[in-house]
Amino acid sequence: MKKKKNSIVYQCKIFDVREENVEFPNGQKARLSWINHLPTVAIVAINDQQELLLIGQYRPAVKKNLLEIPAGSLESQEESPALCAQRELAEETGFRANALIKLYEGYLLPGYCNEYMHFFLALELVHAPLTPDEDEFIETVPVTFDEARRLIDKGEIIDAKTVLGIYLAEKLLKTHPA
Repeated sequence: MKKKKNSIVYQCKIFDVREENVEFPNGQKARLSWINHLPTVAIVAINDQQELLLIGQYRPAVKKNLLEIPAGSLESQEESPALCAQRELAEETGFRANALIKLYEGYLLPGYCNEYMHFFLALELVHAPLTPDEDEFIETVPVTFDEARRLIDKGEIIDAKTVLGIYLAEKLLKTHPA
């Protein structure tokens, strides 16, 4: 597929909406819109009681309170995913991790967005709070892996990155206990 003229239709702090003319391998042409997004991180944090630190927060886009794992966007292309993960963990839970293990990385919504997420397991947590972003009103909700699976099964955890992160962390910890 050949790309042609690319224009920014909308721009904000963490993403912009672009439109571009493309030519497909069969010669057909189309104008497509897509979201250009900074890379992101998601963190499965486990405290000394072997509980996952989920966060509850209101999400205006879906008009619901969701239970999620801590997550956020890199502040720039120069910030490493590991540094971003530590910052987001401290902002959203008040902890940083002495052990940060990469679980997975990949695209979230490649049909219309280039957002690339890095998943981490955070262990050996130490109290190190940072001030949350001004638009974040977060409650920390510690749960066991059994409780998290029940919440997923009951449809109370419906955030896909959270479900993936929990399953990745549980799989890793079963095969390589901390």
